[in-house]
Amino acid sequence: MTVGWHFDNTYSKLPKSFLENIKPVPVKDPKLVILNKNLAEQLNLDFSKFSEIDLAKIFSGNNLPDGSETIAQAYAGHQFGHFTMLGDGRAVMLGEHLDKNQKRYDIQFKGSGRTSFSRSGDGRAVLGPMLREYIISEAMHALNIPTTRSLAVVSTGEEVVREQMLPGAILTRVASSHIRVGTFQYIAATQNPDDLKTLFNYTIERHYPEIKQSETKALDLLNLLMKKQCELVINWMRVGFIHGVMNTDNMTVSGETIDYGPCAFMDQYHPQTVFSSIDQHGRYSYNNQPRITKWNLARFAECIIPLIDKDEQKAISIATETINNFEKLYEEKWLNMMRDKLGLFGEDKEDKNLIFELLTWMENNKADFTNTFCNLMEIQSITDPIYQNKEYLNWKTNWKKRLEKNNTDKEKYLELMRFVNPIFIPRNHKVEEALKDASEGNLETLNKLLEVIKYPYKDNKMLEEYQKPMPSENGKYQTFCGT
Repeated sequence: MTVGWHFDNTYSKLPKSFLENIKPVPVKDPKLVILNKNLAEQLNLDFSKFSEIDLAKIFSGNNLPDGSETIAQAYAGHQFGHFTMLGDGRAVMLGEHLDKNQKRYDIQFKGSGRTSFSRSGDGRAVLGPMLREYIISEAMHALNIPTTRSLAVVSTGEEVVREQMLPGAILTRVASSHIRVGTFQYIAATQNPDDLKTLFNYTIERHYPEIKQSETKALDLLNLLMKKQCELVINWMRVGFIHGVMNTDNMTVSGETIDYGPCAFMDQYHPQTVFSSIDQHGRYSYNNQPRITKWNLARFAECIIPLIDKDEQKAISIATETINNFEKLYEEKWLNMMRDKLGLFGEDKEDKNLIFELLTWMENNKADFTNTFCNLMEIQSITDPIYQNKEYLNWKTNWKKRLEKNNTDKEKYLELMRFVNPIFIPRNHKVEEALKDASEGNLETLNKLLEVIKYPYKDNKMLEEYQKPMPSENGKYQTFCGT
């Protein structure tokens, strides 16, 4: 019986300063919790002939497939602004799998045991946070936002010590690569110019081969990464997603969302919303995400200064000028994104005012971010009396006047709005319900939620309960890192 793995491992051939060759630590009693059959099919992998026992052995790392070459990657990171040398302290990469179109994917176990990068950590993960990553990463994929994805979760049959004893688990993560801004920071910190060139060339070969022949590759890479990250954070802002831990080790050079620790989706619109228990000062709040993106990009630029120009001062000047273009790029793209959310074609000098008037009203009236745009799309299930507010109705009158300038029929602008405004997001209380039930062995709530978030833009009158924000009596919602 074959699964169809087609490993072609290139990262493991890089110098030893980039990685550690290490196998996952075997676990006691692995059991399959969930397998992503749609993703498996996309990867041209067939697990249908394997028992759940065999699958649990595969996805726990107890049985490694032929062709795998397990490694832990070295990287650094600015964690809440403080530089730290890090690395995969609880993750092991199985290898790089090629699908039938020769598209390359990293297959990584998260929670697979201690490595030389673990520091004081136990190298393990807990079932709740691993299922959270599964839910949110699959939601992001369905929302058309670049993301790592989740292939499987297994429980380990072992308990993990956090604030209390919790059930252990391993997530299998799929990414176009795990090269991060922090990977460049790690190599730059070792001050080995040859290693920096090796990583730089490897990154271009793997992700941006279109600039291989350029005379200004380093600057081109910086511009491409800036564009990708700008588009990514605008997508987050579009759906009210708050990453929660935007450290430089959680920014990929591929432009995919990675690491779903203390993340969540905003219910009531408030630009300073923070969910993470460890973000005491709002560094990674909803509205601060663009600023942090620029800050992280500046840290990347610092790493490649020697490759931009031999004259260091000239290279710094070029990099600074490039990074300072971020605000203009972001504002332009954000404005167009908001126009799409409101169904506005073309440009009007009053568009920015119209947008900010709506956002101000939403903030002042504690309106739900997702449901406000659903109300504008005339989704019948959105019946909150807040949308009868006089100020809101006055705003809608002005919005409709602006819509008339589209010179198109109603269906056309609604089509645009339906494409970018989700009706269903993984509501925080629904995620918590699913995780609680799963921890007690009941996967029905989890599977129902996964089915709902698979079609976020499709109206379904049978699923009204999934459109409702978290009840106010639940109190302030907080998320935790899981480490």
